[in-house]
Amino acid sequence: MKRNLLAIAIPALLVAASANASIEVWNKDGNKVDFYGRVKAANNITDRAQVGEGDDTSARLGMSGQTQITDSITGYGRWEYEAKAGKNSDNEVRYAFAGLNFGDAGSFDYGRNDGVLKAITAYTDVLPQFGGDAANNDWHVLSARTKAVATYRNNNLFGFTDDISFALQYADNGDNSNTSSIVGKQDSIRGESREAYGANIQWNIFDSGLTVGAGYAQTSNSDNRQSTWAGGLKYDNYNLYLAANYFQSKFKDVVVYGPTHRGNYKTADGKVRGFELVAQYGIDLEVGRITPSLAYVEHKMKADSTHMVEDNIRYHGHGFTSPVAKYVSLGATYDLNKNFSAIVEYKFNLLDRKDVGAALNTENDERYKKSTKPGTKDVLGVGLIYQF
Repeated sequence: MKRNLLAIAIPALLVAASANASIEVWNKDGNKVDFYGRVKAANNITDRAQVGEGDDTSARLGMSGQTQITDSITGYGRWEYEAKAGKNSDNEVRYAFAGLNFGDAGSFDYGRNDGVLKAITAYTDVLPQFGGDAANNDWHVLSARTKAVATYRNNNLFGFTDDISFALQYADNGDNSNTSSIVGKQDSIRGESREAYGANIQWNIFDSGLTVGAGYAQTSNSDNRQSTWAGGLKYDNYNLYLAANYFQSKFKDVVVYGPTHRGNYKTADGKVRGFELVAQYGIDLEVGRITPSLAYVEHKMKADSTHMVEDNIRYHGHGFTSPVAKYVSLGATYDLNKNFSAIVEYKFNLLDRKDVGAALNTENDERYKKSTKPGTKDVLGVGLIYQF
């Protein structure tokens, strides 16, 4: 996902967006409304059996607004909608939330918004076309856009320093995580989703361009508890951008072994852990600016082993470790101006045919009700982006 893509008129309040263009349609008597949008015409060129192959065209339209209530209190809101026009197209309300900002005392909002861990995983979610593996999935708690979240944010540590910010969040039946994506067991309360809570903290180190951040989130159900922690750092000095993050999610009793001769089962914990590294460098040209990009992504799934004894018969469940994502990315973004960009990215897929990620990356052939080729092929993504 491209960095600095959309513009928002309320930089401290609408932390889910970062950008460089918008259209101000109203600014009078303490009330301000901005519209922004994006059209991306893109295609992912790879084997037809792979997930995400083909047309990736989409359009987004968003609105942000604020109103001055008192000298120290501001109301704000944001809405954003995306319509996909490519293969397997669907539509999504990406953001819909409203809240109050109390200055140095922080802000509070409720609605559909980013989970608190996305602030950390987003450090590496800056690739021209691909990326976002740590942020946009069902494995990690409060790491993606999430419904029904109440969020408190403070961007200056109650007025003491602009270098430290933190956020607290509670998801009222709106956690994005999904333990059914781990082998073995369906989440018995998935479908309605689950309550969850989390927090993050970030430190911009003395205006050096270096930022470090960490976060933790977990679901509130004790029987099928899932927890995620993430840590990351980034360095941004306009031309050079470097970022790294590491994360781990733990799933309680999600792996199922059995049955025994009496038809019993034994459960064990599962984990998904990984890291992402990104390096980008911007080069100003006579017309526009080009930013080459290099990244390495590796995520692994681990199932714990277990054993049980029944009628003096010993059963042992062998654990396993298998990559779910593993690739090198080489690409570039060419910003002709602040409104129009061209992107290209080549993903060197490093998955093996026997990896769990290869199966997840393979389209199912509905005609034969079975998987086609494993998703281990490289991918070339190309596209054009217009934004305002």
